[in-house]
Amino acid sequence: MKVFPFKIPKQKNEALVYQEDIEPYFYDKLHQHQEVQISLILEGEGTFVLGDSVTHFKSNDIFVIGSNLPHVFKSDIYSTNNSQMLSLFFNKDSFGDNFFKLKEFNSLNSFFNKSLYGIKLNSNKDTVKTKFLKLKNADKLERFIILFEILHLICDSKIEQLSSFLYEKNYSDNEGKRMSAVFEYTMNNFNQDISLDKIADVANMTSNAFCRYFKQRTNTTYFQFLTKMRIENACKLLNQNSDLTIAEIAYKSGFKNISNFNRQFKQLKKTSPLKYKSEHLA
Repeated sequence: MKVFPFKIPKQKNEALVYQEDIEPYFYDKLHQHQEVQISLILEGEGTFVLGDSVTHFKSNDIFVIGSNLPHVFKSDIYSTNNSQMLSLFFNKDSFGDNFFKLKEFNSLNSFFNKSLYGIKLNSNKDTVKTKFLKLKNADKLERFIILFEILHLICDSKIEQLSSFLYEKNYSDNEGKRMSAVFEYTMNNFNQDISLDKIADVANMTSNAFCRYFKQRTNTTYFQFLTKMRIENACKLLNQNSDLTIAEIAYKSGFKNISNFNRQFKQLKKTSPLKYKSEHLA
């Protein structure tokens, strides 16, 4: 998990990029790019880290990732299906410096503002998916038209804002490598004991310096971030595994104390693990 940031490959004078990612697993690198990204998950599931948020992704999820917002998709290693994602990339000035400043596009101002913090769609997903599936065989003009149909649908959709903090500086290569190493280690070891000394060593920093460094770039402490990672894993297990007890799920998610698990879960999800399980179990 190294490279940071990266540029979207595109031909000269290409304003809108359509991309298909088909892999056994998404094990992407933490990265940021100037383009706004709209993505449909066709297959696969796993963890999506964006800004200071941690969430689970699965088939038919649709995300909007704002310009220069650090993010990473990591597939669950036990998933038997390929991971497949369809994405559109464009800049706010892709079609001209003043294009989106036209009065006809005033309704899109909220889209660009909200995209800066990341968006997950909670309605109109089937309709947006239908538009995405037309992109592969569409010519460049048709893709341009489909983009604006998708933008219009997103503006009329119920959405969930993902990140609560915007780090306004672009990461340098050294910062990217350091944060990538921290995120990679956390995603691979969240169910184990992680000490401050250990994660600071991963970042090649002293403990005090690491605490300040991480907080400045995420607006959260490392252990608050780690707790989010563990709670999201618990939610995934609560959704999918009817045979696991609450205590077993807590243990598999890195909690050694059931009381602490219940307290942290309720603080983040505003409900108890048992009630969450009864409401969300597939």
